Amino acid sequence: MDLLEKLRQVHVKYEGVLRELEDPSNASDMSRLTSLSKERRVLEPVEAAYRQYERLRRNIEGARDVLAETHDPEMRSLAEEELRSLESDNARLEEEIKFLLIPPDPNDSRDSIVEIRAGTGGDEAAIFAGDLFRMYSRYAERQLWKLEVIDANEGTIGGYKEITFSLLGTDVYAKMKFESGVHRVQRVPQTETQGRVHTSAASVAVLPEVEEIDVDINPNDVRIDIFRSGGKGGQNVNKVETAVRLTHIPTGIVVSCQDERSQLKNRNKAMKVLRARLYEKAQREAEEKYSAERRSMIGSGDRSEKIRTYNFPQNRLTDHRIGLTVYYLDRVMEGELDEVIEALRVADRAEKLAKSG
Repeated sequence: MDLLEKLRQVHVKYEGVLRELEDPSNASDMSRLTSLSKERRVLEPVEAAYRQYERLRRNIEGARDVLAETHDPEMRSLAEEELRSLESDNARLEEEIKFLLIPPDPNDSRDSIVEIRAGTGGDEAAIFAGDLFRMYSRYAERQLWKLEVIDANEGTIGGYKEITFSLLGTDVYAKMKFESGVHRVQRVPQTETQGRVHTSAASVAVLPEVEEIDVDINPNDVRIDIFRSGGKGGQNVNKVETAVRLTHIPTGIVVSCQDERSQLKNRNKAMKVLRARLYEKAQREAEEKYSAERRSMIGSGDRSEKIRTYNFPQNRLTDHRIGLTVYYLDRVMEGELDEVIEALRVADRAEKLAKSG
């Protein structure tokens, strides 16, 4: 199937989505309207490229007709110059379209649940986990996303031994999914008295947030424990049993939430995380079952895989998956992640294009 035929198929699909959105019978079905709106947003860039591609093809044909019909040297020269320019534009557009036609990750439009855990390095690792949380918080602000803390276990002298939070907004998972893995930091710790550079690490897991219809959880498979919250939060947080721990018996997955003062809210948040973890587990098992291919350039998202080094003495950040190095780590830690994340997305699309070609 040639490129134009693929574009026409997308165009037909796009027109069908528009008709459904305008259908009065769907007006009261918010779930259907939300799904259609997301699909339209995915298809719109391809639809715009299709119209541009058709316009370029017509202009190219027009320039060729002029060349075939005229013998005037000046007119032919102008037509030849225009044809070269149009064909160059067309070649560039065709490469862009090939990227646009790569099937999107169905999870890209989902919100995300992010888990950060301190790794090797003791107190310094917990401080670094706190720094990563702050970095993602600043990035979320830049993206106009909403951040909600689900559970947190603070470090002894600052930071977090582990923290779980959700990010809600537009294309959250599409931009955050490459953050999964081990993040390594090289710097002089606060506890170091002789100025020596130490290496510590924290792991990050980014899970797509899923709905109840995506994951069927048998209530009999979940043990629910209620306990008193610890840490900050005033008198209520310590005197009333509002914290919730869910244990999924078949898999052994345990999720806790104590950030809210309401037991029901904590339970709902914990269930949201449990669904996300079960969904990720099912996806991972399916991939392992049906694909024995090597890990991709971007990596599997496994938490044990070292993906990035934050070198504070040199103000340097290196992403080891694509060999990207930037020398404005201070700005990255303030949430300026756009260049890094976009480079990862481009590399991912390039690899998918190579495989599909």
